[in-house]
Amino acid sequence: MGSWNSVPLEVIYQILGWFAFGVWSISFYPQTILNFRRKSVVGLNFDFVVFNLTKHSTYLIYNASLFFSPVVQRQYHEKYGYNEMIPVAANDVAFSIHAVLLTAFILFQVFIYERGTQKVSRVCTGITITVWGYAAVCLILAWPNGSWLWLVTRFNFIQVMMTTIKYIPQAYMNFLRKSTEGWSIVNILLDLSGGTANFAQMGVQSIDQDSLENFYGNVGKLLLSLETVIFDVLFILQHYLLYPKAKVEDGTAGENVERLLNKPPKESDHKV
Repeated sequence: MGSWNSVPLEVIYQILGWFAFGVWSISFYPQTILNFRRKSVVGLNFDFVVFNLTKHSTYLIYNASLFFSPVVQRQYHEKYGYNEMIPVAANDVAFSIHAVLLTAFILFQVFIYERGTQKVSRVCTGITITVWGYAAVCLILAWPNGSWLWLVTRFNFIQVMMTTIKYIPQAYMNFLRKSTEGWSIVNILLDLSGGTANFAQMGVQSIDQDSLENFYGNVGKLLLSLETVIFDVLFILQHYLLYPKAKVEDGTAGENVERLLNKPPKESDHKV
């Protein structure tokens, strides 16, 4: 089995991993707190929340399986070499568990707080059903031959795809409203820090092992980090440059989103 060649690099690897776990975990709370204070989820895209829950659930299945299952670990070493280290760390598993719980709680907030006319789109519902249907088919195919590494890798690919998809509805919603009101920028700043640290952690392991196999063996983690950085930069540009928050002393600026999304359609909107 693979082991560390350098103690200092191992320490740096652990520090980066738990830093990523910390900031990524904390990143869920600003949106949760914002929803609680406003008693409203208006401005938070519900498709994002549903996609995010699917993404983190499939990522948890991948991380937990590769970290805890001797069978999956054996199949990994048979494919990538017995000298290679397992590319999933304890902080990856801890983050996934926390992410599933917090995302589920945010979804619960969607049900109990003011949401205006917002709802989950049919496209989101269709994609989610298709994704879990695909996962079920993969399970059926993997079961007879015990192809568990192949199966959990499919879950990893799903989470990569969902990471790409999940940000699009919120980014598009911000574009349509020309506002990021109701969407926590603190969440994004922390998310960006976590994505950067996660990528750096993989780099440290590659330097120690003098190999890129941990990138090839965990493409999902690599793409997760890259996608996170790209979309977070987009959200930062939207918040600070494209749609800066209006400063209104009487505090009515914060109500713009509610008025916009709760505004009933005009009669002319129904005309062809």
